[in-house]
Amino acid sequence: MFKAVMIEKSADGTQSVAIRDVPEDQLPEGDVTVRVEYSTLNYKDALAITGRGPIVRSFPMIPGVDFAGVVENSQHPDFAPGARVILNGWGVGEKHWGGLAQKARMSGDWLVPVPAQLTTRQAMEIGTAGYTAMLCVQALQREDVTPDKGPVLVTGAAGGVGSVAIMLLSRLGYHVVAVTGRPEEEAYLTGLGASEIRARQDFSTPGKPLDKARWAGAVDVAGGVILANVCASMAYGGVVTACGLASDMSFPSTVAPFILRGVTLVGIDSVMCPKHRRLAAWAGLAELIDAAKLAAMTSDITLDDAIEAAASLLDGKIRGRVVVRMP
Repeated sequence: MFKAVMIEKSADGTQSVAIRDVPEDQLPEGDVTVRVEYSTLNYKDALAITGRGPIVRSFPMIPGVDFAGVVENSQHPDFAPGARVILNGWGVGEKHWGGLAQKARMSGDWLVPVPAQLTTRQAMEIGTAGYTAMLCVQALQREDVTPDKGPVLVTGAAGGVGSVAIMLLSRLGYHVVAVTGRPEEEAYLTGLGASEIRARQDFSTPGKPLDKARWAGAVDVAGGVILANVCASMAYGGVVTACGLASDMSFPSTVAPFILRGVTLVGIDSVMCPKHRRLAAWAGLAELIDAAKLAAMTSDITLDDAIEAAASLLDGKIRGRVVVRMP
C-alpha cells in the first residue's frame, strides 16, 4: 500500500478528493516504478484538485504533474534501480497517475536523470515551474535576445514560473522587469534579481494595437489582455515566450506588433517537450540555479496538506514554489 492524493468522480458527476491508501498492484502500466521522495504543487495540480478546471481526463486520478525520486524496479535500459529521476509532464496527473503519491509507475521514456549537482528536493524546488521557466529563457537565447538588447519583462512574477525566470535571467545578466499584482512582494522579487517592479493593472485593461516600445524579451504566464499588451509594447525584433493562461486563455491582440515591429511570439509547452530540450533545460538549471535563493522562494508542505494548499494557490495566497514531502 502507498499513500496518495486521489481524485474521484461519482455517478452523478460530483468530484471528491482525499488522501487514500492505494494497493501497489493498482499502479498503471509502465516499465519503471519510482519511490517518490518529493513532488510539487503546480497551477495545473491545483485546478485538478479543486475541480476549478477540466484537467483530469480519467477517474480515479492521482494528480501531480511532476516528481523526483529513486527507481525501485525497472525494465528500461536507461534506468537501473537506485537511479535518481525526474518526471515532468507527459499527461501525468491528467490521464496517467501522477506524482502526489509515495509511488509512481510510468514509461522510462518520460523520465530524465537528476543532474549530479542537484538533490531530489532541489529538483522539485525547481519543478515543472522552474523547468518551464528555463525553456522560456533558452527560447529567448535561441532567438538572440541577449542582455545588451534591452530589458526583459516577466509577468506573474511572484508565482513559480515567474520567480525562477527572474532568478535565471538576472544570473545571466539581463535587466529584469517584474510584473505582479502583489505589491507587498517587492522585496521578494528584488531579492530574486528583479531590477524594476511594474503593477499588473498597467497591463490588465485593453490597450493600443501598438504601445511605446519597451521590452527586448518577455516571459508571459498570463495570456489574455496582459499578453496582448505585452506584445504591443515590445521593442523592434522583440521576442515573447508564452507559457501560461493564469489570466485568460484568449489572446485579444492584432497583427500590428508582428508585421510592424517584427515581434516573435514563441509558444512554450513543457508537457510534450522533446527529450533533448528537457535534458538541455535541466543541465542549464543545474548550472544557473542559486541554491540559497531557490530555498528562500520555496515553502514545504506534506502530502496531507496538498488538498487545502491547492485552493490557496489558485487564490493567489502562495508565492514561489511549493514542495510536497512524501511521508
